[in-house]
Amino acid sequence: MEVKSKFEHYNFNVLDLDKSLEFYDKALGLKPVRRREAQDGSFIIAYLGDGKTGFQLELTWLKDWDKPYDMGDNEVHLCVRVDGDYKEVRAFHKENGWICYENESMGLYFIADPDDHWIEVLGQ
Repeated sequence: MEVKSKFEHYNFNVLDLDKSLEFYDKALGLKPVRRREAQDGSFIIAYLGDGKTGFQLELTWLKDWDKPYDMGDNEVHLCVRVDGDYKEVRAFHKENGWICYENESMGLYFIADPDDHWIEVLGQ
């Protein structure tokens, strides 16, 4: 049997859903495409999309979680490729204090969201 699959979504758990939604919209232009809420209020899941691909970022907020998430060594990350002027986007991210690591020789940098999830940013 040959199994075929395609990427659907990736999950980040977040402490403040509204703050995270604002960050992903402002920093990367990702918009909510759907939302699930537990009937008992124990969780909210917001799915964000880029409007170009079917891939989604799932942000999960848990009512009873009240401490920062352990990010370990931050070796797990999401990667995006930005449209437009890479240098201009990089300057915008730097101006907002979101850049947490840069490797200019490789043409990439990382930004950190409000929960310290790292997102690699590449140009065209």
